Amino acid sequence: MPEELTTAGSAGAARQHRTRKVVVSVVAALLVLAVGAGAAYLALLNHTVTANVKHEALLPRPGVTLAPGETVPDKAPSAKDAENILLIGSDSRGKVANGRSDVIVLMHISSDRKSVYLVHFPRDMYVDVPGHGKDKINAAYAYGGSQLLVRTLQKLVDVPLDHVAVIGFDGFKAMTDAMGGVDVYAEEVSTEPGTGSVHVGLNHLDGTAALAFVRERHQLSEGDISRGRRQQAFIKALMLKALSKQTLGNPVSFAQFVDAGTRNLAVDNAFSISDMRSQALGMRSLRSKDIVFITAPITGFGTSPIGASIDIVDETQMAQLSFALRNDDMSAISLGRQVP
Repeated sequence: MPEELTTAGSAGAARQHRTRKVVVSVVAALLVLAVGAGAAYLALLNHTVTANVKHEALLPRPGVTLAPGETVPDKAPSAKDAENILLIGSDSRGKVANGRSDVIVLMHISSDRKSVYLVHFPRDMYVDVPGHGKDKINAAYAYGGSQLLVRTLQKLVDVPLDHVAVIGFDGFKAMTDAMGGVDVYAEEVSTEPGTGSVHVGLNHLDGTAALAFVRERHQLSEGDISRGRRQQAFIKALMLKALSKQTLGNPVSFAQFVDAGTRNLAVDNAFSISDMRSQALGMRSLRSKDIVFITAPITGFGTSPIGASIDIVDETQMAQLSFALRNDDMSAISLGRQVP
């Protein structure tokens, strides 16, 4: 089962009202793994993946002029073979790498390939954007696309980013339906017009019902906090179904799943299909308990000089997170409450 990590003092749920944030971030992570697994699965899937995945200039150009105070972090020897991949959730309906960056997640893959950490950065986090001063972190994407967002994150966490993957929202429903729906555990009841009722316990949801499930908050006891736990429960269900023998052992179902997701996926030019295949094979023993969620630390909420609502970075705990990522040692961060 996935676990949620929060650093101490991270201002509670850190605005879990951002619908689909965590859901889309893990869908993106699954796609990165599924691409590799798919390429190794059948020659047909290899063709599908190669044809569907877009390669774009998502990483900063070599030799780009740095802003005052900006440096390019080196990889620490202690990190060994650990990798850091930026996952961006885009609402674009055209070119995948256009649109707003509604989801910003750093996927840290441990050197031994036994753990994956998904660090979510709230889009209103107030940070230094190279060449633009202080602004919300998602403004970096608006100013300079993924290239500037990579530079912004590298300055914030002092960790080099190896690759970038951008996932469009359009593939979410299709991926769920491609697997014949998912069985999701609900802690509370709710009723959605057009999608039926959700009861306590396991519920079988198709793509439309799953979207309604992760969006609902008004009928739940703790509002946005309860919705966040629903999103975690759905992530678990999606992961288990995608990696199950039922899906992997059904060539038609798995091909439809990979096709639905990769049609809405773009990666950096250096992230080859063979690299994705190697990542997948290296993590073939990964289980849902080995994937953990972290919310980048904030001290609370505030207002920018121009009157915008912002999330204030917890500098002390951000430094601790940076150290953990840089040295591939996440042991100092405490586990939060687990999701059923």
